[in-house]
Amino acid sequence: MKFTQTNIPDVILIEPKVFGDERGYFIETFRSDLFAKETGIKTTFVQDNESRSSHGVLRGLHYQLPPHAQSKLVRVIEGKVLDIAVDIRKGSPTFGQHVSVELSAENKQQLFIPRGFAHGFVVLSETAIFAYKVDNFYSAECDRGIQFDDPSLHIDWQIEPDKLQLSEKDKSQPSLENVTDLFDYNIHSYPSD
Repeated sequence: MKFTQTNIPDVILIEPKVFGDERGYFIETFRSDLFAKETGIKTTFVQDNESRSSHGVLRGLHYQLPPHAQSKLVRVIEGKVLDIAVDIRKGSPTFGQHVSVELSAENKQQLFIPRGFAHGFVVLSETAIFAYKVDNFYSAECDRGIQFDDPSLHIDWQIEPDKLQLSEKDKSQPSLENVTDLFDYNIHSYPSD
């Protein structure tokens, strides 16, 4: 596996080795020992999630507050998405900036999104199956979101706004400027050993 820091170093692009022949392919999608060695983060993923969506479906930008904050390791099993991670850690030198990565079944890349980031994706292909691991369980009380088209974020979703499909919840999220429940860059959000 190859681990590459993105323009926000805490967000990491992971490229697995693909072993393929005329029969198909094999990849290791996660190894805890390599992950800890390459990222310096010791986290235990506790749940796997999967969604299937059609072209133009935008899910995000979502996050959970402590004590139920979540890191995510995301990938695409079928199709293609544009994946977005926004730094929402007050005091961070990259606060309000984002990472934008195209993930697909073809490139088999994964993105690690640490705690302290809002996350979302939009489906660029006809359909997509999106899978991800999280290191904390879902909590409705800690569930939050940010306006996907907040002009201060400068996110190019690569699809015309009138072609996007959003839930009512995602249509009514506040702008980053109006969010009061954010993370503190100076407080480490992972459990200690």
